[in-house]
Parts: sequence; C-alpha cells; structure tokens
Amino acid sequence: MSICANDNHDSASIIDDLKGDQSWRIFRIISEFTEGFDRLSGICNGISIFGSARLKPDDPYYIKAVEVAELLAAHDFIIITGGGGGIMEAANKGAALQNKSSVGLNIELPHEQAPNTYQTLSLNFRYFFVRKVMFVRYSIGYVGMPGGFGTLDEFFESLTLMQTHKVYPMPVVLFGSDFWGGLLEWVQTTLIQYQVISPDDLDYIKMTDDPEEVLSIMLEHREWKIKQRQSDKPNNELII
Repeated sequence: MSICANDNHDSASIIDDLKGDQSWRIFRIISEFTEGFDRLSGICNGISIFGSARLKPDDPYYIKAVEVAELLAAHDFIIITGGGGGIMEAANKGAALQNKSSVGLNIELPHEQAPNTYQTLSLNFRYFFVRKVMFVRYSIGYVGMPGGFGTLDEFFESLTLMQTHKVYPMPVVLFGSDFWGGLLEWVQTTLIQYQVISPDDLDYIKMTDDPEEVLSIMLEHREWKIKQRQSDKPNNELII
C-alpha cells in the first residue's frame, strides 16, 4: 500500500487538498455550516444574485444589477450575493440604496475576492460547497447576471437540485439575452435532442432584459411560496 508523504507546505501557496487525512478539516467544515445556519436563520424571502466579479461599475450589466437589486429590496426581498466585487457589489449596492440589509457570502480565493462595502451581513467561507448550501437554503429565487465558471456552476446546480427534487421549485432568471441566449438555445435544443433532460426541466428558467420583469416573477413566486409555507406538513419537507 502506497502512502502519500505528509510534506509541510505553506498553506497559502498550495491548493487545499480535501482528500487529505487531516481530520481537523471536518471540524472546520462543521463550524462553517454551524455559523452559516446560525447567522442566516432569520433570512426570509432571499433572492440570490450571481454574476462576475470582474465587471466594472461602468459596465451596463453592473448598472442593471444595481437596478434589479434596488427593485427587489424595495419590495422586501433580502438580497444575497457572493460578497465580492463586480455584479456582487452592484447587487449589495442596490439594496443599500433602499436602506435595506443584504447578505454577502464571501469566499477565500487567491485572487478576485475582496468583500464589498455594501453588504450588511457578512460571512466568510473557505469551502465552496458550504457556501453554496447557504445560497440554496435561504433563497426563494435566483437571478443570474453575466458571469464566468462560478456563475455557470451556481446556475446549473440550482437546476439540478430542482430536477432531482432536493429543493422546492424556484425561478431562475437569466438577465441579459445577448449573454445567455446562446447557452439557453443550446440547452433547449441539443440537450433535449439527446434526451439527457426533459422539456419540463426548463420550466423554471426565464430570460429577460427587463428589471421590472425580474420583480414581477419574484413577486408571483413569493405569493406561491407563502401558500406553500401555510400548507406544508413536516413529512413533505424537502432536504434543503
């Protein structure tokens, strides 16, 4: 049996190896879950807004993200972001313009991620999978602004969780038809053609360029969600 050498490395300069045998990592993971559930327990009607950290304040989508978040916050939705710059900053800023609280779920990264100053409730995570549970657990809807791999990961994970009935259905609004149109067309044609998804798996995806439509979709869903909360039985609860 081969044994991996337990070399001493500067943890800031190497990739964190989750396959390692250091059992203390389990305690760190548990502590992140515990802190997240404890500090976010009062969040209701959260909307997670995803998007690139690289977009600047003069980018049209940054400006639209501010507008979308401001509209949602004005109607008592809690804005939840990844806490960094770009679209995340824009969304937290939109809530701040309405003097509303918003959440930043910050992640430790070697570059890009620095907490923006607009978040009022700030949490820090080392592990992406813990952070993503918090997005799902405390959101009743997602808004996907233009973004890279992280945004795509969050988009497809939300669809996977709904497809597999691990979470209640929620709207996933893709903002920006010029950005998302090609991907959505591929999903609607190629994936359906190869029968690797079902047509009704796409029922919860909406695409728009109108902040008012985002608000309308989320208001309608909130009314549905309120009715579900009133009628839920303990044995009907989903996993997350």
